[in-house]
Amino acid sequence: MQITETASEGLKRSYKVVVTSDAIEENIQKKLTAIGGEARLPGFRPGKIPQKVLRARFGKSILGEVLQETVDETLRQTLEENKIRPALQPKVEVSEFDEGKDLEYTMEVELLPEIEAADFSKFELERLVAEIDDDEVEAAVESIADQQKTFATEEGAVAQEGDAVLIDFEGSIDGELFEGGAGKDSQIQLGSGQFVPGFEEQLVGAKGGEDREVKVTFPADYPYDKLREKEAVFKVTVKEVRKPSIPQVDDEMAKGMGLESLAQLKERVREQLGEEYGQVSRQRLKRDLLDKLDEAHDFELPPTLVENEFEGIWKQLEADKEAGKLDPEDAEKSEDDLKADYQKIAERRVRLGLLLSSVGEANNVTVGQEELNRAMAQQAQQFPGQEQEVFKFYRENPQAAMQLQAPLFEDKVVDYVLELAHVAERKVPKDELLADPNDEGEGAAKKKSTKKAKPAAKPKKKSAAGKSKPAAKPKAKKKAAKKD
Repeated sequence: MQITETASEGLKRSYKVVVTSDAIEENIQKKLTAIGGEARLPGFRPGKIPQKVLRARFGKSILGEVLQETVDETLRQTLEENKIRPALQPKVEVSEFDEGKDLEYTMEVELLPEIEAADFSKFELERLVAEIDDDEVEAAVESIADQQKTFATEEGAVAQEGDAVLIDFEGSIDGELFEGGAGKDSQIQLGSGQFVPGFEEQLVGAKGGEDREVKVTFPADYPYDKLREKEAVFKVTVKEVRKPSIPQVDDEMAKGMGLESLAQLKERVREQLGEEYGQVSRQRLKRDLLDKLDEAHDFELPPTLVENEFEGIWKQLEADKEAGKLDPEDAEKSEDDLKADYQKIAERRVRLGLLLSSVGEANNVTVGQEELNRAMAQQAQQFPGQEQEVFKFYRENPQAAMQLQAPLFEDKVVDYVLELAHVAERKVPKDELLADPNDEGEGAAKKKSTKKAKPAAKPKKKSAAGKSKPAAKPKAKKKAAKKD
């Protein structure tokens, strides 16, 4: 095998690889011999089939197998001999290959950059801690009681906001009934926002047995695109007006929830609020750390990785624009300005991704199978009754499993860095902790970096699991052999 470097620019490398026809023929002969010992052809005894017959019968398929296997093996050798750590699967293109001739192919590859990690012990970070006061716990308990309220029919009552009404309804657009626009014995609480904006408000003041005509306009971001911005008329029959009854906050309410007392309920509530605030604090600390990591490191990025990241972000941006969900700030910018902004975001994401991967690899940070199984179980909980299908989906789709593993790995590397950094705690009011942190940076790319490309494929609730193909081996592309 002859390897010649033909181009070297930044992280890009190109090579020409030549494998002699003798080496190719040796591999073909080995395969023919193996096939000859097992093949069954009319007129020949097993193991006695002439090579000429075997070549005529199996030659073309063997030639294709030898091509792929030779490219795979020589590609691996080329990477090893040149100490190349590819950032992406190398691009291979066969320039010449035919029976009895040398195999020639070109390989283009982008390298992972050499990354020198900063001294994390010099990082100064702040963890915000919000104390939970008694009033907040009381408010949360009152909210729990409100969620457990029941409704009872009250004859002659006039429906007010907060009441529930039992209704039959039938909707039409331009005089035509539409799918999903009708229902019977539907209970809705007025003011809850269960129905299309404007629907519930028009039932305030109604009494049991009353018919009303409700006119609404579906919002521009309505989930069903066929109904967006359409004007609809609903014929509504109010069958009953039901008044709410909220349980008294006491030991009996707590016991109804499987607890021993109101005091235990409050303690559980306090613990839950503490966990929620802890998660918010963790995310804000992580954002600050990622900002510092980005500022402290500057290295060349594989162009294709950045390009792929940008394309994913841009597709999401265009989808948001099509759905009318584009940020007002973005809507005011030109396309060129948006592309410049999001190009920086793509670069930041790639830089941080490579850095965290490098730090994790250098310090033996790994995600165990037990951790991955817990993550799969959490995903499965979102699809009641289809848990086994979810686990099967991840077992059969390595790429999807890797995408599930990636955030686990990232968090473990972040934890490793935080252990080395100096992290001071600062007590703050709840409102400061929960304030929108977008102006301070969001994850790996500040505010706009929260806009993600489509998530990793997941099993759908009511259909067969979507599948993500694993990264394929580089397939040899065969050009027409040049004629002399």
